[in-house]
Amino acid sequence: MKLNLQQNADLNVVTGYGTDHLMINKERHDGNTLVTADRIVTGWAPGGFAGLSADDFAVVCELRPEVVLIGTGSRQRFPTPQVLRPLIEARIGFEIMDLPAACRTYNILATEGRSVVAALLFDPT
Repeated sequence: MKLNLQQNADLNVVTGYGTDHLMINKERHDGNTLVTADRIVTGWAPGGFAGLSADDFAVVCELRPEVVLIGTGSRQRFPTPQVLRPLIEARIGFEIMDLPAACRTYNILATEGRSVVAALLFDPT
């Protein structure tokens, strides 16, 4: 799907996505990815949703976001509290949603200047 959004040229926004990739500022990125207004971290959570670990979210905490949007692929799935423990302990807010909703919500919050991380997971192939 293609997303259109008025944007600041220095801001990372999701401009589209497919079943295995994201388009960030019209540039393709494959696989699980972390997106902030000024950073893109590819190769995040290499085990996918089934292999999520607390270490994956410890990496997210290092980005020091105000809120994390966790996109769990084509459907909403909930990680265990143990996996989310780093976010909980750091008192970082998070929302869990499917990947399309996470992309749309990230774009809105990022363009508002919020400190947000989109933690985007794709379904296994």
